[in-house]
Amino acid sequence: MNDHLDHHYWMQEAIREAKKAEAIHEVPIGAVIVRDGVIVGRGHNTRETSLDPTAHAEMIAIRQASETLGAWRLLGCTLYVTLEPCPMCAGAILQARIPLLVYGTSDPKAGCAGTLMNLLNDDRFNHRTEIISGIEQEQCAELLTSFFRNLRKK
Repeated sequence: MNDHLDHHYWMQEAIREAKKAEAIHEVPIGAVIVRDGVIVGRGHNTRETSLDPTAHAEMIAIRQASETLGAWRLLGCTLYVTLEPCPMCAGAILQARIPLLVYGTSDPKAGCAGTLMNLLNDDRFNHRTEIISGIEQEQCAELLTSFFRNLRKK
């Protein structure tokens, strides 16, 4: 197995990040950024704990990857995230020039990688990002479904 080419392997890493969010009572969304078979950025949702509307998993992973690589252009990187990116995160993916996005489950309320719109493949922008969706879809969706189910019980 070529780990750096195995989308399921890296999505499991993003799922681990999502579980870190869940452990601190945040919506369980996780992300990792991989380049040359190495994780260069990790993030999980911390919106509630940090009181920061931009503290989405992808944003945190992008900041970390930029710091790790010493560059704002994340060329040659792949972003793995458990939930389809929102408009803010899709915009950040474009700004960072990330060539490939792999996500787990679609977001019918805010998805901007094909569900509500596709910001990542709009010809009006100067960069486009390839998208692969549905990797570990059931596991990614179940994390969110069970989190919100438990929240409603409380």
